[in-house]
Amino acid sequence: MPPPTELDAARPDPRADSPHRRGLRAAFAGALSLLIPTWCAGCDLPGVELCGACRALLMPRPRSSLLSDGTPLTTALQFDGVPASVIRALKEDGRTGLARALGTALGDALEHGLGRVPGGAGAGGVAVAPVPASRAAIRRRGYSVVEVLLRGAGVRPVRLLAPGRAAGDQRRLGRGERARNVVGTMRVRASTALPVVVVDDVVTTGATLGEAVAVLRAAGVEVVGAVALAATPRRLRR
Repeated sequence: MPPPTELDAARPDPRADSPHRRGLRAAFAGALSLLIPTWCAGCDLPGVELCGACRALLMPRPRSSLLSDGTPLTTALQFDGVPASVIRALKEDGRTGLARALGTALGDALEHGLGRVPGGAGAGGVAVAPVPASRAAIRRRGYSVVEVLLRGAGVRPVRLLAPGRAAGDQRRLGRGERARNVVGTMRVRASTALPVVVVDDVVTTGATLGEAVAVLRAAGVEVVGAVALAATPRRLRR
């Protein structure tokens, strides 16, 4: 496993977005669209992966709250409307090209969340640990949604957690039932001396993030915060 690294605000290479390269990308995208029709993940507009209007609705609006154990939680978007449609397209339709647009929002939430850490952990480096995808989800999708999102944000995920036992279906469970359902679904696979921020894609009650935090802390890891790309309306109504 690669060693943990700090969250860097690295400047992009200006050559990566030169007029010549933009022209080549546009030509390639045009040719590809003839072979593989595409449509906006937010509104179904044909011919584009994500239209300008829907992209604007992915502008992050960081919100701060606390997990049940008092861990600071920062989210970037509300899981509703266009953001929910785009996230579902990434998760369920295999449209990993959307990770860059969604990753921008996640990266903003990470930066905002690090600003809430007592003592400014972001200045000395922090390990960003994704909530692990279940084995069934990896078999179904072929990738970890959270890791794809982090790479879209320009952040290297540090795999401190691995999946444990399989959880039951959470969709009809209440807060307490969800918390009990996720116990034992994760285990520690590696440790780090760096402070850790745990990341998930969507948070509802916070049970999954809470279990990730608890497992890491039980292994002696310093967890300083949690971040999710989106929070459900149910979470935001709290």
